[in-house]
Amino acid sequence: MDGKPPQPMVPAYGGNSLADLPSSLLAALGVPSRDQGARSADSDNLLDLAPADRVCLFLVDGLGAELLRAHADRAPFLSSATARRLTAGFPSTTVTSLCSLGTGLPPGEHGMLGMTLAVPGERHLFNCLRWTLPKGMPPMDPSEWQPAETVYQRAARAGITPSYVGPAAFEGTGLTEAVYRGVRYVPADTVEERVAGVKAMLAGPRAHVTVYHGDLDATGHLVGWGSPQWLDQLELVDDMAARLAETLPPGSALYVTADHGMVNAVEKIDAQATPALSEGVAMFGGEARARHVYTEKGAAPAVLEAWREVLAGKAWVVSRQEAVDSGWFGPDVRREWMGRIGDLVAVPYTDCVILASATHPIEAAFVGYHGSMTAAEQLVPLLEVSTR
Repeated sequence: MDGKPPQPMVPAYGGNSLADLPSSLLAALGVPSRDQGARSADSDNLLDLAPADRVCLFLVDGLGAELLRAHADRAPFLSSATARRLTAGFPSTTVTSLCSLGTGLPPGEHGMLGMTLAVPGERHLFNCLRWTLPKGMPPMDPSEWQPAETVYQRAARAGITPSYVGPAAFEGTGLTEAVYRGVRYVPADTVEERVAGVKAMLAGPRAHVTVYHGDLDATGHLVGWGSPQWLDQLELVDDMAARLAETLPPGSALYVTADHGMVNAVEKIDAQATPALSEGVAMFGGEARARHVYTEKGAAPAVLEAWREVLAGKAWVVSRQEAVDSGWFGPDVRREWMGRIGDLVAVPYTDCVILASATHPIEAAFVGYHGSMTAAEQLVPLLEVSTR
């Protein structure tokens, strides 16, 4: 062993990532390319999906490909489906992946670069998941924070009414407005309601339906992936997928994927309680497996050196520019999004997490985490069931 860290699994943007799936789904439906000058949808069909009259995307929060493979016996239907694997994107976290699925763009272009991000030019964090700012701050406009056109707006222009079937509590939230602009929202809280909602939305001659299930991820955070409770949720997801497949009318395709995988933490490092990691730091953003670190003015070089020393053998620690140049967020990062990225980014590759317990106390109590560029977190399944 030479002591060198492993290479990060940099997402395969532009051919085998979640960001490539939504435009491929539209292409399968015959929706014209994003390039209005193109004569067909072929240029957008990077995943080479077969034509269909109706597509249903079943998004299972936290269903990593490695996790599913480890417990294939508890998910026999999913494990029997035609499958390939995609890379989630960086960070491998819900807000980033949902926005990639909603826009067909890599993170560097849509700007949702982590769960909690600095507002450029301000000394405060914005929680992109809960869509919250510090008390007293005006609300964040979803169309300003995430201005890119969504794939649902593209579908609507082509005469398809896209629909989203998911928890009633998420309807009208800032995150929903940022990533699902243009959908018909169908509130559905139980499995039965979601299956019924999908069936109704697939009844037309052409349909684009997304259905979401989040309990697998929530269970993994609380008690760990692979736990008895998590396995019960996996069985429920498998049953739901089978029931969704049964609702498919002729000429349809069901695709099952996830926003990220998960690891269970073995070691917890509290950066805010570690002087060598807290000195010179203004704000701790991101999350425990993809920590954006915003430094005091002029402190970035010293903070970067300290973090590299403390986290040697445990995490990739790079400057903002190094992360961008390495393609972590995609081939390009828009200039206006650069300030959202930490002055340095710390990404564990062992089973450790980097906490900021004073700022993010709920996160500190978790068992399961995600965000990094390990196979367990990056690889997500793309399973297909077709009635074409």
